[in-house]
Amino acid sequence: MVRKLTKTDVLAAVKGGAVFASGGGAFYEHGLEMGYAALSLGDVHLISIDELPDDATLLTQTAIGAPAGTTDWQMQGKDYIKAVQLVQEQISEKIVGLWTPQNGKSSSTNGWITAAALGLYIVDVTGDIRAHPTGEMGDIGVNSRAEYITTQAAVGGKHETGKYVEVVVKGASKTTSKILRAASDQGGGFIATARHPLPVKYVKENAVIGGLSQAIHLGHTIIKAEKKGGAHVIDEIVKETKGEIVARGRVVSKRMRYTHQAFDIGTIVVEDEKGQRFTLYAQNEFMAIENEKGERISTYPDVQTVFRAEDAFPLSTNEIKKGQEVVVFKINQSHFQLSTGAKDPGVYPDVEKALGIELYRYSFPEK
Repeated sequence: MVRKLTKTDVLAAVKGGAVFASGGGAFYEHGLEMGYAALSLGDVHLISIDELPDDATLLTQTAIGAPAGTTDWQMQGKDYIKAVQLVQEQISEKIVGLWTPQNGKSSSTNGWITAAALGLYIVDVTGDIRAHPTGEMGDIGVNSRAEYITTQAAVGGKHETGKYVEVVVKGASKTTSKILRAASDQGGGFIATARHPLPVKYVKENAVIGGLSQAIHLGHTIIKAEKKGGAHVIDEIVKETKGEIVARGRVVSKRMRYTHQAFDIGTIVVEDEKGQRFTLYAQNEFMAIENEKGERISTYPDVQTVFRAEDAFPLSTNEIKKGQEVVVFKINQSHFQLSTGAKDPGVYPDVEKALGIELYRYSFPEK
């Protein structure tokens, strides 16, 4: 199936992606800007991966960095395009399509502008249904394949401040991904990348099939529900995703800091109507929720979202303010497909160390 995306699909991708963003997933306005710019350049076609031959080459397109807006970053549409061109120059196989490693506020429109400019497909898979802090979590298992030599490129930053960079690296994913994150920090904290040339067959076996269209479908549901107000929007999201409300209350504490690995790390504490407190741990995205007894309520790869109560807008960590009335929401991982990357125990230790809590043991207790 091949579907030509529309302006309404851009809005839907960003609105649905914002729910799956889990407090990160980059910037809402940037997602709209890149999506609409793509359609102004040309047609953007969303294709089912089953329509492509197994040996066709696909590439991941994404932005990496800290999504809290605390740094002086600049990323333009041409930076996304240039990143893909840099990878194509390094490999002999012709790239036929792009896919996003995660849904998010702008992540769900990753690659659309490049697809329009270069005549490529957007492939309906994701490396993770939700947004996540490290490239390894959305790399559909190549992090643990020492024999796989990847090619990755990063482009972005302001020319006028001397921050503009272009970087191309080859090597194991585990090593090269950290180089790109360092480039993101040097480029201003948020940068366009293209990575991991892979055959369709591998992507099909390891990614979340239909992951992008799930975000778009949820977005269309949200658009229809908005006419009846924020409470109705949240009800429809709960129904559509099989999610659940963790707490309704106000933000009583926010402690976030930016690191030179281009991460926003910290905690948000929400007190519900009964006086119970819930702590959300964030590394760019929300990764865990605990109650005041220290009991784990939700752990990545669950989706964890904080909605602004008044209008059901999914808040990124930079948009959350002390005293705000919010709704804390989660979707258990049992309600969506998991990629190989999200299940890989090797991608968890760095995040666990940064947050000071365990994740994998809670996510996959039987393993």
